[in-house]
Formats: sequence, structure tokens, C-alpha cells
Amino acid sequence: MKFATLPDGSKDGRLHLVSRDLSRCAPTKASTTLQAALEEWEALAPALEAEYGALNAGGGVAFDPAAALAPLPRAWQWLDGSAFAAHAELMMQAFKAAPIDSQGKPLMYQGMSHEFLAGAEDVPLPSEDDWIDFEGEFGIITDAVPMGVSAAEARRHIRLLVQINDWSLRRIAPVEMRTGFGWIHAKPASSMAPVAVTPDELGPAWAEARIALDLLIDWNGARFGAANGVDMGCGFDDLVAHAAYSRKLVAGTVIGSGTVANQNYREVGSSCIAERRGMEIVDHGAPRTPFMAFGDRVRMEAVLPDGTPLFGAIDQRVVKGGA
Repeated sequence: MKFATLPDGSKDGRLHLVSRDLSRCAPTKASTTLQAALEEWEALAPALEAEYGALNAGGGVAFDPAAALAPLPRAWQWLDGSAFAAHAELMMQAFKAAPIDSQGKPLMYQGMSHEFLAGAEDVPLPSEDDWIDFEGEFGIITDAVPMGVSAAEARRHIRLLVQINDWSLRRIAPVEMRTGFGWIHAKPASSMAPVAVTPDELGPAWAEARIALDLLIDWNGARFGAANGVDMGCGFDDLVAHAAYSRKLVAGTVIGSGTVANQNYREVGSSCIAERRGMEIVDHGAPRTPFMAFGDRVRMEAVLPDGTPLFGAIDQRVVKGGA
């Protein structure tokens, strides 16, 4: 199934089913919001599946992805991993950082969850001097997860897959990291592509709890990266189990993969500017690529091998924000 949330004047919007080719949509009868659907997923799924079948048979009205909110405009919890070793290794090499002793556990932080920006929404940020960067990621949304769940058990709690732009302000991030208290200023609201999908929509591209698809990223109209999500060092099932080690996860928990990256990054490109600058430091001794300026636009999209659109595109412009 594929879902989108369209504006209706409320903070959570109105849940819609979207046809497989993203051409049509219809408001769901079984649940009015995605959060409510996630809280009663097993009970509501048969009715939602029936509605989805009718929509794909020719029902509904035209769907405009640019009019959609984030599928989950606000969430109870947003946890972001760093599951791609290629990204971490390059950053450590470029900036001569000591390896992180994670004691064999996934890396994860808890970020701001009360707002996810729409995929076509302008992104207001305070200053270009903060070194504005995009970060292309894949993510999942869970139903309620019990404490202590195993990775194998965690898979059945992964209800939806999403595409995320985890915005970062790179000048601020190292300062906040050194405090040991985590990020506040360096991590503004993330963005989410307009459509959330159930894992079965990916077919074989949902492999070992990983999204084995290229994340195509264009910056100001030029291809910047096409890294594939298959290279996660641990799958989303492992990330769910890690997050739930000592606590339950509420339905509607969003978990990100971290910046999508491959070992052959010189061939496939990057999913964030910091990684490109890291390559330049390694190759040339200094970075050459600037960070984003106001008015810049970034576009991110993943499609199935047959060309079927999956999440719709994140296509956003950075603008001056704040008082």
C-alpha cells in the first residue's frame, strides 16, 4: 500500500491512499490519520488493503505530490542511525577523527520529531554561515514495539518505508557533539517525501530489511549522487531492536538509516555535501565544494527498477528563515 497525507486544516492532515503509479489518491475510510492507522494497524490493514485495491482498479482523483504534507507531519519519536560504514570511514579519514567505540552496537541519536517538512516545502534556515547541508536517507515507521524485541521479531513491526532529507548545519555540529549532550541547533526539522509505502511494494528491493534502491540526488539540477541503500552495515530490523533494548517504541516511531553511502562513492557520488568535501580533502588536501546557499534546490527520488515511482520526490529550496 502507498499512503499520503493531504492538508485539511489540522496539524495531522487527512490520510489518503495513493495508487501504485502515484497518479491517483482517495481519502481512507478506515482511518483519518496515519498515526491512528499505525496504532491499530493489524485491525485496520484488511480494510485498507481493500480500499487500495479499489483505488488501483481505477478509483480516486488525481494525486499531486507537491500538495502533500509529510506522510507523518509530526511523530512521537524520530531516531536516526548511521548505518553506512562507507560514510563513517570517509569522514574519519578526511577529518582525522578517532574511530567511534560503539561496542558493536548501531550508532543512533534521538532528534526533533514534532515536525517533518513536506517534500515540496521551502526550508527556512537562519544563516548560510551555518554550512547548510542535505542528507539523503531511507527510513521506516513502526507500529508499537515491545521492549527487548529481537531483530527477527522487529521486522514485523516495520510497517512503512519512507525517504528522508535529514538537514544538517555542519558548522554547528562539531561544537554540539563535543558537549556530549547531542544536537539541538545543528539539526533543524527533517523533510519527508510525500508517500510512505508498505515493504511489499518494493518486491525484491526490500532485502534483509534494507532498501536496495539508488537514491538519486540532484543539487541545482545537476546529479550529485546515486548511492544504493543495500550497503547498510545493519538492517532496519537491527536498528529497531537496538532502539527497543530498554524501552518500548510507540506506534509512529520513525527510524532513519543515516546518509546513504557506498564504498565506490567516487563512482556513484554522495548523498550529502560533507561527504563530497571529505573526498576532496583526501584527494586534494582541502575541500572545494561549497555548502548550500539560499535559493539552492535539492531533489531526491528513488524508483523501482521498472520505473515505478516509489515515494515521490523531495524537491526543496533553501530560504532565509527566522525573525
